[in-house]
Amino acid sequence: MTSTAARPASEATEVLHATDGPIATVTLNAPQRMNTISRPMLEALSMALLDAQADPEVRVIILTAAGDRAFCAGLNLEAQRSGSDSIGTNRDVVRTTIDLRDTPPTVLHNLDKPVVCALNGSAAGYGLDLALGADIRVMSSSAKLAASYAKRAVLPESGGTWYLPRLIGWSKAAELVFTGRTLSAEDSLKLGLVSQVVPAGEVMGVARAIAAEIAANAPLAVQAAKRMMRMAWNEPFGEHVHHVFLQLLPLFGTQDFKEGISAFMEKRSPDFKGR
Repeated sequence: MTSTAARPASEATEVLHATDGPIATVTLNAPQRMNTISRPMLEALSMALLDAQADPEVRVIILTAAGDRAFCAGLNLEAQRSGSDSIGTNRDVVRTTIDLRDTPPTVLHNLDKPVVCALNGSAAGYGLDLALGADIRVMSSSAKLAASYAKRAVLPESGGTWYLPRLIGWSKAAELVFTGRTLSAEDSLKLGLVSQVVPAGEVMGVARAIAAEIAANAPLAVQAAKRMMRMAWNEPFGEHVHHVFLQLLPLFGTQDFKEGISAFMEKRSPDFKGR
């Protein structure tokens, strides 16, 4: 297992990034405060995700957190209240523009590589939005998802208002967001917000098994499929199938395509190289 180059101490210790073969694991590492997000963590998390995206050896990313109490309980509100962290709005400054291109939710949404979120603990607010940005979510049976935005006088500012109606429909999303309701793992599974619910000690094992299964497939094809699935949310069918065809053509010329056909004809497991 290898890790990324060292970053400033405040960032490196609160966001860990390690690779093990084709799987990169990005870990929120502030369990003492339930992995709430500080300003240094924002840049560190974005950088860890972008590093994994740029690494040609990485085929799948696992997003998780240290400890078993919480995946992420939201932004670090205590630091904001004391004025030691300026994630929130500065009331003395009126902003007319804001650049969110390099923030974790935007970076996460734009990744081509699949992301498996291992929800080792509960997620609330910003943490819930982060989890929703992953492609697949594996949840601890003891964890909860708290859409508590309205109870904190805010809204799902980091993707929740975009993901939730698409994942569970307008009516269920509206009920969840407007009431600020907290969902059990069983409720989350029934709504389709997570793919699997497993015993607490098995979350990372199951997440890694899913990641390994994905990593065994042709990475260029998997990434192209993810791009097309993402585009499909906003495209008419006719335009979408045209774009899919344009993504398919270059795949026909790859070594992996030839390997996939050969492996099928020879009745063996393929050995894809990502070329």
